[in-house]
Amino acid sequence: MTKKEIVKQIADRIGLTQLKTKEIVQLTFDAIVDTLIADKRIELRNFGVFEVKQRKARKARNPRTGAKVDVPPKNVVTFKPGKEMEERVRQLTDVPVLTDDGNGLDEMSHAGRRKTTTPQP
Repeated sequence: MTKKEIVKQIADRIGLTQLKTKEIVQLTFDAIVDTLIADKRIELRNFGVFEVKQRKARKARNPRTGAKVDVPPKNVVTFKPGKEMEERVRQLTDVPVLTDDGNGLDEMSHAGRRKTTTPQP
């Protein structure tokens, strides 16, 4: 689902124009980002917690050349879903499962259908 689809769904539900709804949705996203920058954490009850954490510096390997590379520390955003979201997601029955058979990633649903996705470099 895209932001545009979210905006349309909300606009249809509450009877606002898509333009006004898009503005509200964007302001909400901006407020979340601004709070993360200022406070490093935002808790949205019944939804979840976004938090800024710092990943430590590490050694990595360039997959093309095999050369060792120093990766500096960096800030990342983590998300921990709230209890209500966790419960509702657990109740899903037909969720695709990504598997790797050595030829790229495949998507397999719980129903056993298989769909090959583009191989990863």
